[in-house]
Amino acid sequence: MARFAGAGGRGSRGGGRGRGRRPHPGRGKLQAGPGAAIVDQEQSASYRPMGAALTIQEIAADKLTNIAEQNWSTAVRSKAKSPAFKPSVVDQIYTTELNGDQDTAPKLKRVMLLEISQYLENYLWPNFDEETATYEHVMSIILMVNEKFRENVPAWDGFTQRVDALPGFFNRVTTLKTGRQLRQHEKVSYLMFAINAFQSLENSAVRARVLKLASLPLWHALSEGRLQLELHAHEQLDKAWRRLAKRDAKAAQADPAHVPAAKQPEAVFLPDMLNEFLQVLDDVAPASDPEAMQEDTPPASDLTTAQNKQKLLYCERFVEFLTDLLSQLPTRRFIRTLLEDRAILIKCRMSALFHHSQARLFVQLVDLFQFYMMFPIDDHTGDPVNDEDVTAAHYEKVQQVQRLFFKHVHKLRDLALANCGSVEKRDTLRKYLNLLEPQELKFLVTQQLRLVSEDDPWADRTDFLMEVMVSTYERRSFQTEVINELPLYPTESILWDENQVPDVHYTGQTCLALPKLNLQFLTFHDYLLRNFNLFRLEATYEIREDISDVIGRVGAYRDEDTDKVEFRGWARMASPIEEFTVIEVRKPNVGENKPADVTADIVINTASMRGDIRSEWDETKQHDVLFLLTIRPPDQAELALMQQDGAEPHPAEKFGLAYVRGCEVMEVKDEEGGLMNDFTGRVRREDWHPPNGFRRTVTVAMDTAQYQMDINHMQAAKGEDLYGTFNLVMRRKPKENNFKAVLESIRDLMNEDTVMPDWLHDIFLGYGDPAQAKYTHMPADQLLQTIDFKDTFLDAAHVKESFPGNEVTVQNGTELAEPQRPFKVTFAQPLAEAQPDSKSAKKRRKKSAGGEETENGVAAAAEPVQPSQTLIAESYTPPDPGPYPQDKPPENPVRFTPVQVEAIKSGVQPGLTMVVGPPGTGKTDTAVQIMHVLYHNCPGQRTLLITHSNQALNDLFEKILERDVPARYLLRLGMGEQELATEMDFSRVGRVNAMLARRLELLAEVEKLARQFGVAEDVAYTCETAAHFWLLHVLSRWEKFLAQAQKKKTSDCIKDLFPFKAYFADAPETLFAGADYEADLEKARGCWRHLRTMFQELEECRAFELLKGQADRVNYLMTKQAKIVAMTCTHAALKRREFLQLGLKYDNLLMEESAQILEIETFIPMLLQRQEDGYSRLKRVILIGDHHQLPPVVKNMAFQKYSHLDQSLFTRFIRLGTPYIQLNAQGRARPSISKLYNWRYQALGDLPSVSEQERFRKGNAGLAYDYQFIDTPDFEGRGETVPVPYFFQNLAEAEYVVTLYQYMRLLGYPAGKISMLTTYNGQKALLKDVVERRCAHHPAFGVPHKIATVDKYQGQQNDYILLSLVRTRAVGHIRDVRRLVVALSRARLGLYIFGRAELFANCYELSPAMKQLLARPQQLHLHPSERVASCQRNLKTLGKPIIIPGLPELAGLVGQMAAQWEARAQQQAMHVNTDAETPDDGSDAAAGPETASATDAATTSEAGATTADREDATATAAGTSRAPGSTASSVTQDSTDAQEEAKTSDADQEATHGSDAVAGISGAIEADRGPAVDANADASLSDVVADARASEAAAGVSIEPDITSMDAMENRRQKKKKRTATS
Repeated sequence: MARFAGAGGRGSRGGGRGRGRRPHPGRGKLQAGPGAAIVDQEQSASYRPMGAALTIQEIAADKLTNIAEQNWSTAVRSKAKSPAFKPSVVDQIYTTELNGDQDTAPKLKRVMLLEISQYLENYLWPNFDEETATYEHVMSIILMVNEKFRENVPAWDGFTQRVDALPGFFNRVTTLKTGRQLRQHEKVSYLMFAINAFQSLENSAVRARVLKLASLPLWHALSEGRLQLELHAHEQLDKAWRRLAKRDAKAAQADPAHVPAAKQPEAVFLPDMLNEFLQVLDDVAPASDPEAMQEDTPPASDLTTAQNKQKLLYCERFVEFLTDLLSQLPTRRFIRTLLEDRAILIKCRMSALFHHSQARLFVQLVDLFQFYMMFPIDDHTGDPVNDEDVTAAHYEKVQQVQRLFFKHVHKLRDLALANCGSVEKRDTLRKYLNLLEPQELKFLVTQQLRLVSEDDPWADRTDFLMEVMVSTYERRSFQTEVINELPLYPTESILWDENQVPDVHYTGQTCLALPKLNLQFLTFHDYLLRNFNLFRLEATYEIREDISDVIGRVGAYRDEDTDKVEFRGWARMASPIEEFTVIEVRKPNVGENKPADVTADIVINTASMRGDIRSEWDETKQHDVLFLLTIRPPDQAELALMQQDGAEPHPAEKFGLAYVRGCEVMEVKDEEGGLMNDFTGRVRREDWHPPNGFRRTVTVAMDTAQYQMDINHMQAAKGEDLYGTFNLVMRRKPKENNFKAVLESIRDLMNEDTVMPDWLHDIFLGYGDPAQAKYTHMPADQLLQTIDFKDTFLDAAHVKESFPGNEVTVQNGTELAEPQRPFKVTFAQPLAEAQPDSKSAKKRRKKSAGGEETENGVAAAAEPVQPSQTLIAESYTPPDPGPYPQDKPPENPVRFTPVQVEAIKSGVQPGLTMVVGPPGTGKTDTAVQIMHVLYHNCPGQRTLLITHSNQALNDLFEKILERDVPARYLLRLGMGEQELATEMDFSRVGRVNAMLARRLELLAEVEKLARQFGVAEDVAYTCETAAHFWLLHVLSRWEKFLAQAQKKKTSDCIKDLFPFKAYFADAPETLFAGADYEADLEKARGCWRHLRTMFQELEECRAFELLKGQADRVNYLMTKQAKIVAMTCTHAALKRREFLQLGLKYDNLLMEESAQILEIETFIPMLLQRQEDGYSRLKRVILIGDHHQLPPVVKNMAFQKYSHLDQSLFTRFIRLGTPYIQLNAQGRARPSISKLYNWRYQALGDLPSVSEQERFRKGNAGLAYDYQFIDTPDFEGRGETVPVPYFFQNLAEAEYVVTLYQYMRLLGYPAGKISMLTTYNGQKALLKDVVERRCAHHPAFGVPHKIATVDKYQGQQNDYILLSLVRTRAVGHIRDVRRLVVALSRARLGLYIFGRAELFANCYELSPAMKQLLARPQQLHLHPSERVASCQRNLKTLGKPIIIPGLPELAGLVGQMAAQWEARAQQQAMHVNTDAETPDDGSDAAAGPETASATDAATTSEAGATTADREDATATAAGTSRAPGSTASSVTQDSTDAQEEAKTSDADQEATHGSDAVAGISGAIEADRGPAVDANADASLSDVVADARASEAAAGVSIEPDITSMDAMENRRQKKKKRTATS
């Protein structure tokens, strides 16, 4: 368990399998990532990515390519007569290319090439036949499926064309080993296929086959004694077993050739694999004398030979396989009993391999396997077993064996009479069991206790039998105890453990000692524990990268004179420690064996730091996490020893990192002991003063568990006190340093009784009916039979069209001729479906005895078709809210589609609502309307609003502000509140201040009202006196008025009797016309409602009046006042403890962007409140997202590919088959653009607006097509380059993108409407460089709205997108279809993609989009004469465009257009000068020459900034490629220089999936930026450009310079002028 939790443990023994050293980027064996199959011959000298990569030339010349082109390529299959299937081709490929006749595993390159050629989809599977397929054919399919799983692409999609053949294929797979001996690498491939199949239970066809292999017939392999014990303990299984036996006997009588049940695949598949595993386990590291083998004498066999490597990999993978089977309830149920009967765990731990020095990963995997073998759960019901029940069951078992000893084993009577506490100890058990003879021990274990079979080959080993007894009856630690004792901060031992925290270059070819997040979890504790470990290890990986960066920058060395470690370099995030002292170690709390608190002081000196960096250190806050490092740099001899045989030491070894310990900041003091950054209230604001001196004393809290472990180790090993060795302290960016608080929240949840709503419990764990949480399955008494949809519907016709298939009766409840909104809808028939009986709760968690699906598990039940209903929609006149305009509520302008209405209806009803929102379908509008309708239908309930990003949360929050929800009920938590586009402050303090300010306003109104009544004005002194005034004077007058009015009922009685006429005298309209009694009475009621609302608000303000402390007011606001509380998922995880302490309550949870949120960050917001009486208060969970777009961000690829940490809860629910509502009409993009990605969604159409609005019907000015794929060849012989690992760049595409941007700007496209996107951070940096050089300082161009990666741009959109795909050697991670969907769906009006057509055209996953893209020309088609302001060309009209062959031609065109623009600007500037030289009087004449000179200088500087562009254009026109060439080479050189400089500078680094260690490169272009602007020029460049714009408009040309960039340029010019004058 300790190893599973990441605590190191036994796995620290030995050196691993050669995996302990982390390969340096660019050296050693590197990963072949998803789609990394094609690499150009030329590589960067410093880096060759993807060790198994292929070059384009290699692929073209490879014989497999020729075979594919002749037999299964897309081109040959499209012919009228495609080639016939040749089994000999498959056999030959398997034998020669996949090493079917060799003992070595096939080369990864060969497998990748076959997979990319669509060998599986086009040849193997279409021609598979169960009867005739050869062994080679089946194994080839297995290898291709495994490769798809390794590449992390959909593996089973290729089988959909012949899904009926899948059962036959699995039959062949399960019988493949019959009568045949597989080679070792074939065994590994076969095992990998089994792992992948059992991890694909969401696929119904796969699930139906594999679950049979883990069903009741598996118990035929149990020993006879164990089988009888199990059947006796489970009556239902006993009956099922008898039925199976009868059925088998009947089949045997009917068919003599019938195969007995005990020999069918369901009964022998897994047992045979277990036997094979035990054989390989014994072969890989045989022990000469198993009885004499001890842990401290490991075997001497070599595991580095090719054959032993395969055997070791097989053993590791098999333990992974067993762990997977045990971690899912449908497969665990019967398999665990078999594993226990065969004592597989004990055999693994007693094997020679377990004690081998090179088998560290195997040891860690066995620890994980042991954890799930011992997991406290009822295997047959799925009910969790708590610690008390585990203890009771353990002692009951101990007492039973003691009774057995007392009656039948006289030698052990002393043990039988001993207390349970001594019997459960390992040493005591061994001591007494040694009294037995070997035969007596065997008889006891195999016959009397039936722990193992008598026929087991290991049953004759005394040490084995002894271990079986001890393991069965010893006491184990509880999971919560282990987790609570686990340190939260990573240490040096785990930071560089490649088996738990793999390097970024994980290939997927090996397994890891990590838990997996898949479809199902055993219990909530299991769910939390897996997430806890993975989240901790992901944070560890990020910390390791930060530490590696810091220790490489500080330049530690050992001073020869003092023998002390000094630092010649520096790092922004680190500082040398002058002094470290542990100042307090408090005694342990009762029941604990670790100190209650450990406090220490860290002294650092900031004198040598820059001012901005010193400020960052001074702003260190309470609860910030710091890391203490001990660095002992190795000398040259030690370094040489590490690097021998070509090995590359990891940074810890290279720079001498000895110790790493984490701590949490408590307070910071200056030199004089003054408290800095106080959050406790001890320092008043007026007493605060700037810190004194430069020495800072940081008081920190150490990890008490880690401190105790260190002290124990120091005492046991007589080692040094590591707490006296720290010499460097490191901090991290605040946004990346919140891992500790999240881990504490998860650990707190593991120590609590997790209570989920009954309707969500089973489906959350992955079991039961997937539709059980839908509102149609909820009890009828909890549903809303009538829903007030408020302003959801625009008119009566909208109501009818919103419920297709239902009979809608619209009733007019207003006095108007036609029904007007708002509408209430009554569902005449009950919404809820028939409920299952009370026994179904446990039944849903079970599987039938035969292994068939009943109601359990992962059955992806389709959503039932709702029968036609009769709906009654009634319009009503809403109550008059008052006479003032601000009283009128805003109305919804959106005409919601029927699917959106269904989502709103489902969201208002209790239960789980899942809304899939494809791009542009109005997810946010739907979410806002759900909140609006829910607030008005359930006004007493409170709702939690959660999103992944601050931007999305603010967008949602701002739209809620525009609806009829009072601002006093809204609260926005977290730092992102400052970015809200509103003048109101919705933070906690801001809302409190707003309530207090509102109180004063309302009391002033009360005073005004009292004055008019002639009442003393002191009634408006407090909210309490105002409440008395309401009762005594306002309410009484109103009641009196109603009584009098009802008596008279004349047309003018309201006007005469109304008691508040004077108060409402300032109403904008006449209150009472005196013509209609009812109309005037309704007006009077509206005034009354205004008063009632006013006094109701005062009553709500009363609590803020009574509470004097700001903290109390803030807490009351959050827990009582606010009805809608918004925060990000990260804030919820960080502040959970605080929310529990304050007693936060909420009834509903709405989560936007839920497909982008980690599982655990989705789970925590459901449990931010304490449960009441064991029940959850949560009534609704609304998840809105899109699982077809990008998943949560996980930086370590191993955690993505192996552990599936990037799986969101939303996606898991979709995989489980949970019913969802998919919005089906997009209103963002042109229909032609939306077709590029709508194939990924079911029935995604377009809103009428995208076809009717003029901007969608018009073509893009100057561009013949609204979207194009522009084929971009190599530039000067170079395509994709990699200056540092995973920092991919493509200069040709960058130049092309920027040049097209310049062209668009010259045609009048606003810069804010254009975004540049790319798939890699390296290209983003290059684009920024080129834009900075070519555009930023030119008033005609400016900078685009945003330059970003596709991943970062998710959730945003723009009119025009210029997309660079970068890669020319490999498809790269755009092969992930989710990333492709995001990339294609960001554009509204124009999408222009730059990439290598031949590369992406052959990618199977991208083919639906690429076929459409490549159907159009791959060269730009332009209309240079068109302008944005005047273009009226229809979108479908192609016209006669000019064709741009390539980048040089486009650069030439842009150069000419830019030169014309500059000439006109200069001409206009000359007109300005001429006008200035002819003044009206003498004074103006005196100023003329200066003005002219200034204007000339400004014009010269403007022209100088673009000289390079004009020269480039001239060179291009002359037939050369100088335009992109000169700048291209310089930019690339600058980028490379910047990367080298980043190694010694302290620039902020940007983390991404594959380039975490890369700094931004845009800072290296300053030296080549071009002529500086003349500091003596006084004329405003903005004026010159404005005049130029005017002349352009007069000439009929529309050119819109970027005003933002012009202003920025002018500001820079003025600042430089001031600096020059100062100097």
